[in-house]
Amino acid sequence: MQGTFLRNLVFVVVLNLVVKPFYILGIDAGVQERVGAEVYGVYAALLSLSFLLNIVLDLGITNHNTRYLSQHPELMREQFAGIVGVRLVLVVLYASVCLCAGFVLGYGAEQLHLLGWLILNQALAAMLLYLRSNIAAMQRYAVDSLLSVLDRALLIGLVGWLLWGRGMHEEFRIEWFVRAQTLAYSASVFFAFVILRRSVDVLSLRWDRGRAWSILQQSFPYALLILLMTFYYRMDTLLLERLLPDGAMQAGIYAQAFRFFEAFNMFGYLLAGLLLPMFSRLIKSDGPVAPLAGMAFRLVWVGTLAAAVIGWVFAHEIMALRYSEHVAVSAPVFAVLMSCFVAVCTTYVFGTLLTASGDLRTLNVLAACGMVLNIALNLLLIPKYQALGAAWASLITQVLMAAAQAVLAAQRFGGWRGRSTTFGPVAYLMVLVICGALLHTWSPGLWAGGAVILATASLAAFATGTLRPAELREAMAFRAGAGKA
Repeated sequence: MQGTFLRNLVFVVVLNLVVKPFYILGIDAGVQERVGAEVYGVYAALLSLSFLLNIVLDLGITNHNTRYLSQHPELMREQFAGIVGVRLVLVVLYASVCLCAGFVLGYGAEQLHLLGWLILNQALAAMLLYLRSNIAAMQRYAVDSLLSVLDRALLIGLVGWLLWGRGMHEEFRIEWFVRAQTLAYSASVFFAFVILRRSVDVLSLRWDRGRAWSILQQSFPYALLILLMTFYYRMDTLLLERLLPDGAMQAGIYAQAFRFFEAFNMFGYLLAGLLLPMFSRLIKSDGPVAPLAGMAFRLVWVGTLAAAVIGWVFAHEIMALRYSEHVAVSAPVFAVLMSCFVAVCTTYVFGTLLTASGDLRTLNVLAACGMVLNIALNLLLIPKYQALGAAWASLITQVLMAAAQAVLAAQRFGGWRGRSTTFGPVAYLMVLVICGALLHTWSPGLWAGGAVILATASLAAFATGTLRPAELREAMAFRAGAGKA
Protein backbone atom coordinates (compact mmCIF):
# COMPACT_ATOMS: atom_id res chain seq x y z
CA MET A 1 0.00 0.00 0.00
CA GLN A 2 2.90 2.34 0.77
CA GLY A 3 4.30 1.91 -2.74
CA THR A 4 0.87 2.43 -4.29
CA PHE A 5 0.34 5.61 -2.29
CA LEU A 6 3.68 7.10 -3.30
CA ARG A 7 3.23 6.15 -6.96
CA ASN A 8 -0.19 7.81 -7.05
CA LEU A 9 1.17 10.89 -5.32
CA VAL A 10 4.06 11.27 -7.75
CA PHE A 11 1.75 10.55 -10.69
CA VAL A 12 -0.69 13.33 -9.70
CA VAL A 13 2.04 15.89 -9.09
CA VAL A 14 3.89 15.14 -12.33
CA LEU A 15 0.71 15.28 -14.42
CA ASN A 16 -0.29 18.61 -12.93
CA LEU A 17 3.18 20.10 -13.25
CA VAL A 18 3.54 19.05 -16.88
CA VAL A 19 0.09 19.93 -18.23
CA LYS A 20 -1.50 22.75 -16.26
CA PRO A 21 1.34 25.33 -16.13
CA PHE A 22 1.86 24.92 -19.88
CA TYR A 23 -1.85 25.45 -20.47
CA ILE A 24 -2.00 28.55 -18.24
CA LEU A 25 1.22 30.23 -19.39
CA GLY A 26 1.33 28.86 -22.94
CA ILE A 27 -2.19 28.43 -24.30
CA ASP A 28 -4.26 30.81 -22.17
CA ALA A 29 -1.65 33.56 -22.30
CA GLY A 30 -1.15 32.94 -26.02
CA VAL A 31 -4.85 33.50 -26.64
CA GLN A 32 -4.74 36.82 -24.77
CA GLU A 33 -1.76 37.97 -26.81
CA ARG A 34 -3.55 37.16 -30.07
CA VAL A 35 -6.94 38.72 -29.24
CA GLY A 36 -5.64 41.64 -27.17
CA ALA A 37 -6.14 42.67 -23.56
CA GLU A 38 -9.50 44.37 -24.18
CA VAL A 39 -11.21 41.43 -25.91
CA TYR A 40 -9.72 39.00 -23.42
CA GLY A 41 -10.82 41.28 -20.58
CA VAL A 42 -14.47 40.93 -21.62
CA TYR A 43 -14.02 37.15 -21.83
CA ALA A 44 -12.35 37.09 -18.39
CA ALA A 45 -15.22 39.10 -16.87
CA LEU A 46 -17.84 36.78 -18.38
CA LEU A 47 -15.85 33.77 -17.21
CA SER A 48 -15.77 35.24 -13.70
CA LEU A 49 -19.54 35.70 -13.82
CA SER A 50 -20.00 32.07 -14.82
CA PHE A 51 -17.64 31.04 -11.98
CA LEU A 52 -19.44 33.18 -9.40
CA LEU A 53 -22.71 31.37 -10.04
CA ASN A 54 -21.10 27.98 -10.71
CA ILE A 55 -22.13 26.65 -7.31
CA VAL A 56 -25.73 26.49 -8.58
CA LEU A 57 -24.53 23.66 -10.84
CA ASP A 58 -23.26 21.56 -7.96
CA LEU A 59 -24.55 22.80 -4.58
CA GLY A 60 -21.88 20.70 -2.88
CA ILE A 61 -23.17 17.46 -4.45
CA THR A 62 -19.75 16.31 -5.68
CA ASN A 63 -18.22 16.53 -2.18
CA HIS A 64 -21.22 14.71 -0.72
CA ASN A 65 -21.05 12.04 -3.43
CA THR A 66 -17.35 11.33 -2.86
CA ARG A 67 -17.79 10.90 0.90
CA TYR A 68 -20.99 8.84 0.56
CA LEU A 69 -19.71 6.41 -2.09
CA SER A 70 -16.39 5.94 -0.30
CA GLN A 71 -18.42 4.53 2.59
CA HIS A 72 -21.12 2.78 0.51
CA PRO A 73 -19.65 1.82 -2.90
CA GLU A 74 -22.36 -0.79 -3.44
CA LEU A 75 -24.94 2.02 -3.74
CA MET A 76 -23.25 3.73 -6.70
CA ARG A 77 -25.93 2.74 -9.23
CA GLU A 78 -28.77 4.06 -7.07
CA GLN A 79 -26.83 7.20 -6.14
CA PHE A 80 -25.94 7.93 -9.77
CA ALA A 81 -29.54 7.70 -10.94
CA GLY A 82 -30.77 10.14 -8.31
CA ILE A 83 -27.96 12.68 -8.59
CA VAL A 84 -27.85 12.97 -12.38
CA GLY A 85 -31.54 13.84 -12.37
CA VAL A 86 -30.88 16.59 -9.82
CA ARG A 87 -27.92 17.90 -11.82
CA LEU A 88 -29.92 18.25 -15.02
CA VAL A 89 -32.45 20.41 -13.19
CA LEU A 90 -29.61 22.47 -11.72
CA VAL A 91 -28.12 23.05 -15.21
CA VAL A 92 -31.38 24.67 -16.35
CA LEU A 93 -31.51 26.77 -13.17
CA TYR A 94 -27.85 27.78 -13.53
CA ALA A 95 -28.26 28.83 -17.17
CA SER A 96 -31.32 30.92 -16.31
CA VAL A 97 -29.62 32.66 -13.39
CA CYS A 98 -26.43 33.38 -15.38
CA LEU A 99 -28.25 34.82 -18.39
CA CYS A 100 -30.47 36.96 -16.16
CA ALA A 101 -27.40 38.24 -14.30
CA GLY A 102 -25.68 39.06 -17.59
CA PHE A 103 -28.76 40.95 -18.79
CA VAL A 104 -29.04 42.90 -15.52
CA LEU A 105 -25.32 43.81 -15.70
CA GLY A 106 -25.92 45.38 -19.10
CA TYR A 107 -24.20 42.95 -21.45
CA GLY A 108 -25.26 43.06 -25.09
CA ALA A 109 -26.33 40.27 -27.41
CA GLU A 110 -22.76 39.42 -28.49
CA GLN A 111 -21.54 39.12 -24.90
CA LEU A 112 -24.62 37.11 -23.85
CA HIS A 113 -23.98 34.73 -26.76
CA LEU A 114 -20.42 34.19 -25.51
CA LEU A 115 -21.77 33.78 -21.97
CA GLY A 116 -24.09 31.05 -23.27
CA TRP A 117 -21.11 29.03 -24.48
CA LEU A 118 -19.33 29.58 -21.16
CA ILE A 119 -22.45 28.34 -19.35
CA LEU A 120 -22.34 25.16 -21.43
CA ASN A 121 -18.64 24.74 -20.64
CA GLN A 122 -19.23 25.14 -16.92
CA ALA A 123 -22.04 22.57 -17.05
CA LEU A 124 -19.74 20.09 -18.81
CA ALA A 125 -16.89 20.80 -16.37
CA ALA A 126 -19.21 20.23 -13.40
CA MET A 127 -20.42 16.95 -14.89
CA LEU A 128 -16.81 15.86 -15.40
CA LEU A 129 -16.04 16.58 -11.75
CA TYR A 130 -19.08 14.56 -10.68
CA LEU A 131 -18.12 11.57 -12.86
CA ARG A 132 -14.58 11.76 -11.52
CA SER A 133 -15.91 11.68 -7.96
CA ASN A 134 -17.54 8.32 -8.76
CA ILE A 135 -14.32 6.99 -10.26
CA ALA A 136 -12.28 8.21 -7.26
CA ALA A 137 -14.80 6.57 -4.90
CA MET A 138 -14.00 3.27 -6.65
CA GLN A 139 -10.34 3.91 -5.69
CA ARG A 140 -9.26 4.14 -9.32
CA TYR A 141 -6.95 7.02 -8.50
CA ALA A 142 -4.69 6.74 -11.55
CA VAL A 143 -7.68 6.98 -13.89
CA ASP A 144 -9.03 9.94 -11.92
CA SER A 145 -5.62 11.64 -12.16
CA LEU A 146 -5.57 11.21 -15.93
CA LEU A 147 -9.09 12.61 -16.24
CA SER A 148 -8.09 15.59 -14.09
CA VAL A 149 -5.76 16.82 -16.85
CA LEU A 150 -7.41 15.33 -19.94
CA ASP A 151 -9.47 18.43 -20.80
CA ARG A 152 -6.40 20.68 -20.51
CA ALA A 153 -4.27 18.28 -22.56
CA LEU A 154 -6.91 18.27 -25.30
CA LEU A 155 -7.10 22.06 -25.17
CA ILE A 156 -3.34 22.31 -25.57
CA GLY A 157 -3.65 20.30 -28.77
CA LEU A 158 -6.75 22.05 -30.14
CA VAL A 159 -5.88 25.64 -29.28
CA GLY A 160 -2.18 25.11 -29.96
CA TRP A 161 -3.14 24.08 -33.50
CA LEU A 162 -5.27 27.21 -33.85
CA LEU A 163 -2.60 29.50 -32.40
CA TRP A 164 0.47 28.15 -34.14
CA GLY A 165 -0.93 25.99 -36.92
CA ARG A 166 -4.03 26.59 -38.99
CA GLY A 167 -4.88 29.98 -37.51
CA MET A 168 -1.36 31.33 -37.13
CA HIS A 169 -1.72 33.92 -39.91
CA GLU A 170 -5.41 34.66 -39.30
CA GLU A 171 -7.12 36.95 -36.85
CA PHE A 172 -7.70 34.77 -33.79
CA ARG A 173 -11.23 34.93 -32.40
CA ILE A 174 -12.04 34.43 -28.72
CA GLU A 175 -14.99 32.28 -29.82
CA TRP A 176 -12.52 29.71 -31.17
CA PHE A 177 -11.01 29.39 -27.71
CA VAL A 178 -14.40 29.01 -26.01
CA ARG A 179 -15.66 26.39 -28.48
CA ALA A 180 -12.40 24.47 -28.23
CA GLN A 181 -13.11 24.28 -24.50
CA THR A 182 -16.55 22.87 -25.31
CA LEU A 183 -15.00 20.13 -27.45
CA ALA A 184 -12.37 19.29 -24.82
CA TYR A 185 -14.89 19.11 -21.97
CA SER A 186 -17.33 17.07 -24.07
CA ALA A 187 -14.65 14.53 -24.98
CA SER A 188 -13.51 14.28 -21.35
CA VAL A 189 -17.09 13.75 -20.11
CA PHE A 190 -17.59 11.07 -22.76
CA PHE A 191 -14.43 9.18 -21.75
CA ALA A 192 -15.30 9.47 -18.04
CA PHE A 193 -18.80 8.13 -18.67
CA VAL A 194 -17.48 5.20 -20.72
CA ILE A 195 -15.03 4.30 -17.94
CA LEU A 196 -17.78 4.52 -15.32
CA ARG A 197 -20.20 2.56 -17.49
CA ARG A 198 -17.74 -0.33 -17.74
CA SER A 199 -17.46 -0.45 -13.95
CA VAL A 200 -21.20 -0.23 -13.22
CA ASP A 201 -23.53 -2.60 -15.07
CA VAL A 202 -26.53 -0.30 -15.44
CA LEU A 203 -26.58 3.49 -15.20
CA SER A 204 -30.10 4.91 -15.29
CA LEU A 205 -31.68 8.31 -14.82
CA ARG A 206 -34.61 9.20 -12.59
CA TRP A 207 -36.05 12.06 -10.57
CA ASP A 208 -36.69 11.28 -6.91
CA ARG A 209 -37.93 14.41 -5.16
CA GLY A 210 -37.32 13.08 -1.65
CA ARG A 211 -33.85 11.82 -2.51
CA ALA A 212 -32.98 15.11 -4.23
CA TRP A 213 -34.03 17.13 -1.19
CA SER A 214 -32.01 14.88 1.13
CA ILE A 215 -28.87 15.26 -1.00
CA LEU A 216 -29.22 19.04 -1.20
CA GLN A 217 -29.73 19.35 2.56
CA GLN A 218 -26.55 17.40 3.30
CA SER A 219 -24.44 19.25 0.74
CA PHE A 220 -25.71 22.80 1.45
CA PRO A 221 -23.04 23.85 4.03
CA TYR A 222 -20.27 22.95 1.57
CA ALA A 223 -22.13 24.69 -1.25
CA LEU A 224 -22.48 27.88 0.77
CA LEU A 225 -18.77 27.87 1.68
CA ILE A 226 -17.72 27.41 -1.95
CA LEU A 227 -20.12 30.16 -3.08
CA LEU A 228 -18.86 32.71 -0.56
CA MET A 229 -15.19 31.93 -1.22
CA THR A 230 -15.73 32.10 -4.98
CA PHE A 231 -17.17 35.58 -4.60
CA TYR A 232 -14.05 37.02 -3.01
CA TYR A 233 -11.75 35.04 -5.31
CA ARG A 234 -13.47 35.90 -8.61
CA MET A 235 -15.39 39.15 -8.10
CA ASP A 236 -12.44 41.44 -8.87
CA THR A 237 -12.27 40.82 -12.64
CA LEU A 238 -16.01 41.32 -13.08
CA LEU A 239 -16.00 44.54 -11.02
CA LEU A 240 -13.03 45.89 -12.98
CA GLU A 241 -14.80 45.31 -16.28
CA ARG A 242 -18.09 46.83 -15.08
CA LEU A 243 -16.91 49.78 -12.94
CA LEU A 244 -14.35 51.46 -15.20
CA PRO A 245 -14.72 53.25 -18.56
CA ASP A 246 -11.78 51.17 -19.85
CA GLY A 247 -12.90 48.20 -17.78
CA ALA A 248 -12.27 45.57 -20.47
CA MET A 249 -8.66 46.72 -20.81
CA GLN A 250 -8.11 46.79 -17.04
CA ALA A 251 -9.65 43.33 -16.67
CA GLY A 252 -7.26 42.06 -19.34
CA ILE A 253 -4.27 43.62 -17.57
CA TYR A 254 -5.37 42.04 -14.29
CA ALA A 255 -5.78 38.69 -16.06
CA GLN A 256 -2.14 38.85 -17.24
CA ALA A 257 -0.89 39.09 -13.67
CA PHE A 258 -3.48 36.72 -12.21
CA ARG A 259 -2.47 34.02 -14.69
CA PHE A 260 1.01 33.76 -13.16
CA PHE A 261 -0.51 33.77 -9.67
CA GLU A 262 -2.84 30.94 -10.75
CA ALA A 263 0.10 28.87 -11.96
CA PHE A 264 1.86 29.27 -8.60
CA ASN A 265 -1.36 28.65 -6.67
CA MET A 266 -1.67 25.18 -8.18
CA PHE A 267 0.99 24.01 -5.71
CA GLY A 268 -1.07 25.26 -2.79
CA TYR A 269 -4.13 23.46 -4.08
CA LEU A 270 -2.17 20.20 -4.24
CA LEU A 271 -0.99 20.80 -0.68
CA ALA A 272 -4.58 21.11 0.54
CA GLY A 273 -5.44 17.84 -1.18
CA LEU A 274 -2.63 16.10 0.70
CA LEU A 275 -3.42 17.66 4.08
CA LEU A 276 -7.17 16.98 4.19
CA PRO A 277 -6.96 13.18 4.66
CA MET A 278 -4.07 13.56 7.12
CA PHE A 279 -5.97 16.05 9.28
CA SER A 280 -9.15 13.98 9.03
CA ARG A 281 -7.36 10.83 10.17
CA LEU A 282 -5.73 12.60 13.13
CA ILE A 283 -8.99 14.21 14.25
CA LYS A 284 -10.89 10.93 13.96
CA SER A 285 -8.29 9.12 16.09
CA ASP A 286 -7.98 12.02 18.58
CA GLY A 287 -4.34 12.41 17.61
CA PRO A 288 -2.34 15.64 18.08
CA VAL A 289 -3.08 17.97 15.17
CA ALA A 290 -0.92 20.94 16.18
CA PRO A 291 2.46 19.39 15.20
CA LEU A 292 1.33 18.59 11.65
CA ALA A 293 -0.46 21.93 11.22
CA GLY A 294 2.52 23.87 12.53
CA MET A 295 4.95 22.02 10.29
CA ALA A 296 2.69 22.42 7.24
CA PHE A 297 2.39 26.15 7.88
CA ARG A 298 6.15 26.55 8.17
CA LEU A 299 6.71 24.63 4.93
CA VAL A 300 4.20 26.94 3.25
CA TRP A 301 5.83 29.99 4.86
CA VAL A 302 9.27 29.03 3.58
CA GLY A 303 8.21 28.28 0.01
CA THR A 304 5.64 31.01 -0.57
CA LEU A 305 7.71 33.80 0.98
CA ALA A 306 10.63 32.95 -1.29
CA ALA A 307 8.29 33.00 -4.30
CA ALA A 308 6.71 36.27 -3.14
CA VAL A 309 10.07 38.01 -2.72
CA ILE A 310 11.15 36.89 -6.19
CA GLY A 311 7.81 38.19 -7.50
CA TRP A 312 8.22 41.56 -5.80
CA VAL A 313 11.84 42.15 -6.82
CA PHE A 314 11.62 40.84 -10.38
CA ALA A 315 7.95 41.42 -11.26
CA HIS A 316 8.74 43.29 -14.48
CA GLU A 317 11.23 40.68 -15.68
CA ILE A 318 8.83 37.81 -14.93
CA MET A 319 5.93 39.43 -16.79
CA ALA A 320 8.22 40.25 -19.72
CA LEU A 321 9.05 36.54 -20.05
CA ARG A 322 5.57 35.93 -21.44
CA TYR A 323 4.11 39.27 -22.52
CA SER A 324 5.17 42.11 -24.76
CA GLU A 325 2.24 44.47 -24.05
CA HIS A 326 1.09 46.17 -20.81
CA VAL A 327 4.07 44.77 -18.91
CA ALA A 328 4.73 48.02 -17.02
CA VAL A 329 1.18 48.17 -15.62
CA SER A 330 0.65 44.44 -15.03
CA ALA A 331 3.97 43.93 -13.19
CA PRO A 332 2.94 45.86 -10.02
CA VAL A 333 -0.34 43.90 -10.00
CA PHE A 334 1.61 40.65 -10.17
CA ALA A 335 3.88 41.76 -7.30
CA VAL A 336 0.88 42.36 -5.03
CA LEU A 337 -0.79 39.10 -6.07
CA MET A 338 2.36 37.17 -5.16
CA SER A 339 1.93 38.44 -1.60
CA CYS A 340 -1.62 37.10 -1.84
CA PHE A 341 -0.03 33.75 -2.64
CA VAL A 342 1.44 33.59 0.88
CA ALA A 343 -1.94 34.30 2.48
CA VAL A 344 -3.91 31.97 0.22
CA CYS A 345 -1.57 29.05 0.88
CA THR A 346 -1.84 29.76 4.61
CA THR A 347 -5.61 29.31 4.30
CA TYR A 348 -4.92 26.01 2.52
CA VAL A 349 -3.38 24.83 5.80
CA PHE A 350 -5.68 26.25 8.47
CA GLY A 351 -8.85 26.34 6.36
CA THR A 352 -8.29 22.69 5.47
CA LEU A 353 -7.82 21.88 9.16
CA LEU A 354 -11.11 23.58 10.08
CA THR A 355 -12.85 21.81 7.18
CA ALA A 356 -11.52 18.43 8.32
CA SER A 357 -12.93 19.12 11.78
CA GLY A 358 -16.37 19.77 10.27
CA ASP A 359 -16.44 23.38 11.50
CA LEU A 360 -18.22 24.64 8.38
CA ARG A 361 -20.40 27.12 10.25
CA THR A 362 -17.36 29.10 11.39
CA LEU A 363 -15.79 28.92 7.94
CA ASN A 364 -19.02 30.15 6.34
CA VAL A 365 -19.19 33.12 8.72
CA LEU A 366 -15.56 33.98 7.91
CA ALA A 367 -16.13 33.57 4.18
CA ALA A 368 -19.21 35.83 4.33
CA CYS A 369 -17.16 38.51 6.10
CA GLY A 370 -14.41 38.09 3.50
CA MET A 371 -16.89 38.49 0.66
CA VAL A 372 -18.40 41.70 2.09
CA LEU A 373 -14.94 43.13 2.84
CA ASN A 374 -13.60 42.28 -0.61
CA ILE A 375 -16.54 43.83 -2.44
CA ALA A 376 -16.31 46.99 -0.31
CA LEU A 377 -12.56 47.30 -0.89
CA ASN A 378 -12.96 46.76 -4.63
CA LEU A 379 -15.65 49.44 -4.83
CA LEU A 380 -13.34 51.80 -2.93
CA LEU A 381 -10.02 51.04 -4.65
CA ILE A 382 -10.86 50.12 -8.25
CA PRO A 383 -12.14 53.58 -9.36
CA LYS A 384 -8.86 55.19 -8.21
CA TYR A 385 -6.22 52.51 -8.74
CA GLN A 386 -7.81 50.26 -11.44
CA ALA A 387 -6.28 46.77 -11.67
CA LEU A 388 -3.74 47.52 -8.94
CA GLY A 389 -6.60 48.49 -6.62
CA ALA A 390 -8.26 45.11 -7.22
CA ALA A 391 -4.99 43.37 -6.35
CA TRP A 392 -4.67 45.31 -3.08
CA ALA A 393 -8.30 44.53 -2.21
CA SER A 394 -7.53 40.86 -2.72
CA LEU A 395 -4.35 41.04 -0.62
CA ILE A 396 -6.05 42.75 2.34
CA THR A 397 -8.94 40.27 2.26
CA GLN A 398 -6.73 37.19 1.98
CA VAL A 399 -4.34 38.29 4.75
CA LEU A 400 -7.21 38.94 7.17
CA MET A 401 -8.91 35.64 6.29
CA ALA A 402 -5.64 33.71 6.72
CA ALA A 403 -4.98 35.36 10.09
CA ALA A 404 -8.52 34.68 11.31
CA GLN A 405 -8.35 31.01 10.30
CA ALA A 406 -4.94 30.59 11.95
CA VAL A 407 -6.22 32.11 15.22
CA LEU A 408 -9.36 29.95 15.19
CA ALA A 409 -7.36 26.80 14.45
CA ALA A 410 -4.93 27.62 17.28
CA GLN A 411 -7.79 28.19 19.71
CA ARG A 412 -9.50 24.95 18.74
CA PHE A 413 -6.50 22.63 18.47
CA GLY A 414 -3.92 24.33 20.66
CA GLY A 415 -1.35 26.99 19.88
CA TRP A 416 1.81 26.33 17.91
CA ARG A 417 4.45 27.03 20.55
CA GLY A 418 8.21 26.91 20.42
CA ARG A 419 11.16 28.64 18.81
CA SER A 420 10.50 27.11 15.39
CA THR A 421 6.94 28.45 15.25
CA THR A 422 7.56 31.98 16.60
CA PHE A 423 11.12 33.23 16.32
CA GLY A 424 12.01 31.08 13.31
CA PRO A 425 9.37 32.31 10.81
CA VAL A 426 9.85 35.97 11.86
CA ALA A 427 13.62 35.72 11.50
CA TYR A 428 13.21 33.98 8.15
CA LEU A 429 10.93 36.79 6.96
CA MET A 430 13.44 39.45 7.97
CA VAL A 431 16.31 37.67 6.21
CA LEU A 432 14.35 37.39 2.95
CA VAL A 433 13.13 41.01 3.10
CA ILE A 434 16.72 42.23 3.57
CA CYS A 435 17.91 39.96 0.76
CA GLY A 436 15.16 41.23 -1.54
CA ALA A 437 15.94 44.87 -0.74
CA LEU A 438 19.63 44.37 -1.50
CA LEU A 439 18.89 42.62 -4.78
CA HIS A 440 16.44 45.35 -5.77
CA THR A 441 19.26 47.88 -5.35
CA TRP A 442 21.88 45.67 -6.97
CA SER A 443 19.64 44.51 -9.88
CA PRO A 444 21.56 41.38 -10.94
CA GLY A 445 18.78 40.12 -13.22
CA LEU A 446 16.03 37.56 -12.78
CA TRP A 447 17.99 34.32 -13.06
CA ALA A 448 20.98 35.29 -10.92
CA GLY A 449 18.82 37.16 -8.42
CA GLY A 450 16.27 34.36 -8.23
CA ALA A 451 19.04 31.84 -7.57
CA VAL A 452 20.41 34.04 -4.77
CA ILE A 453 16.96 34.33 -3.14
CA LEU A 454 16.35 30.58 -3.35
CA ALA A 455 19.78 29.79 -1.91
CA THR A 456 19.27 32.34 0.88
CA ALA A 457 15.81 30.94 1.60
CA SER A 458 17.15 27.38 1.84
CA LEU A 459 19.92 28.36 4.24
CA ALA A 460 17.74 30.70 6.32
CA ALA A 461 14.95 28.15 6.69
CA PHE A 462 17.24 25.75 8.54
CA ALA A 463 19.49 28.35 10.20
CA THR A 464 16.52 30.06 11.87
CA GLY A 465 14.95 26.75 12.89
CA THR A 466 11.86 27.36 10.75
CA LEU A 467 12.49 23.93 9.25
CA ARG A 468 14.33 21.07 10.92
CA PRO A 469 15.66 17.94 9.19
CA ALA A 470 14.33 15.69 11.97
CA GLU A 471 10.86 17.16 11.58
CA LEU A 472 10.88 16.57 7.84
CA ARG A 473 11.84 12.95 8.41
CA GLU A 474 8.89 12.62 10.80
CA ALA A 475 6.60 14.06 8.12
CA MET A 476 7.77 11.48 5.60
CA ALA A 477 7.18 8.74 8.16
CA PHE A 478 3.64 10.04 8.74
CA ARG A 479 2.92 10.10 5.03
CA ALA A 480 4.22 6.57 4.66
CA GLY A 481 1.97 5.54 7.54
CA ALA A 482 -0.97 7.17 5.77
CA GLY A 483 -0.22 5.04 2.75
CA LYS A 484 -0.33 1.90 4.88
CA ALA A 485 -3.64 2.80 6.54
